[in-house]
Parts: sequence; C-alpha cells; structure tokens
Amino acid sequence: MSLKKFVLGAVGAAVLAAPLAAPAPALAEDTLYLPKLVYRTGPFAPGGIPTANGASDYWAMINERDGGVNGARVIYEECEFGYNTDRGVECYERTKTNHGGALIYQPYSTGVTYALTDRTRTDKIPLLTMGYGRSDAGVGTAFPWVFPLMTNYWGQATGIFKYISEQEGGIDAMKDKTIALVYLDIAYGKESIPIFRTMSEKFGFTLKEYPVTFPGLEQKATWLQVRRARPDYIVMWGWGAMNQTAIKEAAGIRFPAEKFIGNWWAGAEQDTVPAGDAAIGYKSATFNVAGKEFPVIQEIVKHVYGKGNGAGEENVGQVLYNRSVVTQTFIHAGILAAQEKFGVKAITSEQLRWGMENIKIDDATAAKMGITGMVPNIAPTCEDHIGGGSFFIQQWDGKKWNLVSEPIEPMNDLVVPAMQETADKYLKEKGLEPATCG
Repeated sequence: MSLKKFVLGAVGAAVLAAPLAAPAPALAEDTLYLPKLVYRTGPFAPGGIPTANGASDYWAMINERDGGVNGARVIYEECEFGYNTDRGVECYERTKTNHGGALIYQPYSTGVTYALTDRTRTDKIPLLTMGYGRSDAGVGTAFPWVFPLMTNYWGQATGIFKYISEQEGGIDAMKDKTIALVYLDIAYGKESIPIFRTMSEKFGFTLKEYPVTFPGLEQKATWLQVRRARPDYIVMWGWGAMNQTAIKEAAGIRFPAEKFIGNWWAGAEQDTVPAGDAAIGYKSATFNVAGKEFPVIQEIVKHVYGKGNGAGEENVGQVLYNRSVVTQTFIHAGILAAQEKFGVKAITSEQLRWGMENIKIDDATAAKMGITGMVPNIAPTCEDHIGGGSFFIQQWDGKKWNLVSEPIEPMNDLVVPAMQETADKYLKEKGLEPATCG
C-alpha cells in the first residue's frame, strides 16, 4: 500500500476567488491533516484518477496561492486502496492518527463508507460521502459523523423517474411503461433498488432488474436479457469500465441512447469518450457542471499548472475532476466555519463536524469560493446532513456534456420517510441513542 504526501503551507485568505497577501508562517503545531483514500489503480481507476487529481490540485492551489487555511498549513496525504474495501479500511486505520489526527475522510466508495460508518463514529472523525454511500445517512441524528451532502441515491432515483415521466407527459403516463435498472452487483449498485421498487408499486410502472457482475467488463448475457424485455427506458447504476461497456452494448441492441440514463457516477467523460459514437445522445444525472470557465478551476490552472505542477492536466474541467474540486471547497468552508466558531487555526475533527453542519453554500458563498453555477446551493444542519440540493440531467453530444433539464428535486415525500425508517432501524440494531442537536 503506497502513500503519497505533500505538505501545504500557511494561509491568510478565507475568500477563494481572489488571492490575498500571505501571512507570517504558521507555528509548527498549526496544521490541518487531510488524508485521502484514493484508487488510482484497479478496475475503477478511470473514475478514481480524476477524483484524486481534483483533490490534490485543489489543495496544491491553496498552498501556492494562499499558503494554507487561516494560518494553518494543510497536510494532504493519499493512501491507495484500489477500490478494495478491506484495503480502504486498512488505509483508514493506517492514517487516522498521523500528523496529530485526521480531520475528515472522503473514500469515494460506498463499500468503504459502510465499513467505516461505525469506526468513524467511535473515532469521532467526519466521513464526507458527497453523492454516494448510505442513503439514510442524511439523518444527522442517527449518523452524526457522516455527511452525504447534496441529493442522496434515493433522491436521485426519484428525480430520474420524475425526468422520465416528464418526457412521457406525466406520472400517470408511466403506468404501462417498463424501466430496466442495470446495476453493478455490489453495495453501491444495489443502493437504489429499494426506492425503485417503492416507486414501481406506487406509480404502476414495471421494473426489471439486471445485476452486472463486478467489475462489469462482461455484459453480453445481461444485454440479451434487456433486449428481450424491450424496456421503454434504461437507468444505470454503474461505475468505472462498466459504464462504457454498457453504453456500447446498448448501442449494439439498437436501444435509443436518449432513453438510456445513467446516475451521476455513470456520467463522465471517462464513460462516453471510450464508447465513441455509441455514446452520442446518452444521458446521465449530475449535481455538478463540467467546464474550465469557473473561477476556482481558473485559479488551479493559474497557480498549479501555470507553474508546471499538478496531478493531471488532462482531467481539468471534466465532470469527475470538477466534482472532486467542489467537494474540497465544502471541506474548506467547513474548516473556515470551525476556525471562526472555536477561535483556533488547528481545529480538531470534532470541531470540523460542527463546521460541516454549519456551512451555508448560498450565492454569496459560492461566489467567494469560485464555484458559482458549478453546483447547487446547500445548507446542512445537525439534523439534516444532506442540506437540500438538486441535480440536472445532462446529455453527451459526442464532444461534451450539455445540461438538458432544469434543476430536479427529489420526491421527498417518498425519500424522507424511507431515510428515517432505515435510520431508526440502524439505531435500534446498534443499541444507539439519537444524537442531540441544539
């Protein structure tokens, strides 16, 4: 297992959109340790590399431009786990006490998220699972150390259904329709199944489920079944090389690309470019926007790549790269909030938990962070670790992604009760009391 580490210096600026003069060097003890579990190798490296590069480049930019965060230097450290859950847990245990203690983890793996949920609760270290992981973790009183942020998988599933129903003229028109759910047969891929089944029963459409064996490279038999079922729409919960393979297979059975919709981990350049013309017209959900025009991305280009550094320039501005950058800005906002609240530079993981529960990404904050138009606004609380949020449907035109929907909000009348029910079950099974807020 390899570690990649670089130390970032001291900072003075809380506003990310414009650099300020750096302050005097921070004291040796004023550090912020941000370990990152990454998978630059293994079957899901195509998705793991740009997400790792976005994080690495963001903190390198903060180092080069500002020197750190309010006088505390940042220590960013990668641990490679190859998308293997056991190795991910090993990475966590190996790094959590380094450099005075980890402040937060972001594994980009639902399997690792499930494995770490109880550990981080015991260790009192926040777990940021933005757009993945346990859907019920949005209930902050049940999962006080887990922060899904944005819309969870169940909310995303209901939003995709809303989009499909709009294409058909309304929910009532879905009663004679068939939706095929093609999913990676691991914890992540299965996460949306319960809410799809609930919607099928409630709204009367037929749901066909097609698991794809990990890691998803062999799908011929699956797509023969899909062809025989003749679904009206296909929704995909895929990741890594599974996605490009599925897009090609769908084209092979002549399924209309515009009726094939991936979730937001099946909607990146790494999925469509290798699929070639078969991907033209393919759609996916997304909660962030691709492109290099955003101020925070321009700051990375200027202060990192403009000086001959950076983890991978070919990824800059791509969907997954930008998603990872946005994730880091939310961590940054949480650090700033905690520093202000507790009056210290070198905050603790417990203080950062408070910071993450009190960030408010509104228009003004987004402008300061350089992410205006890049991601929906959110405002998590102690009780609500999602914080609102919405997402879009995007479509691939052969060269780039284009938004083809207005912001889509989840069906909270279905999602929130389901979250609370499973969160309550979790607390009962573990013999835990809900966290108190206020």
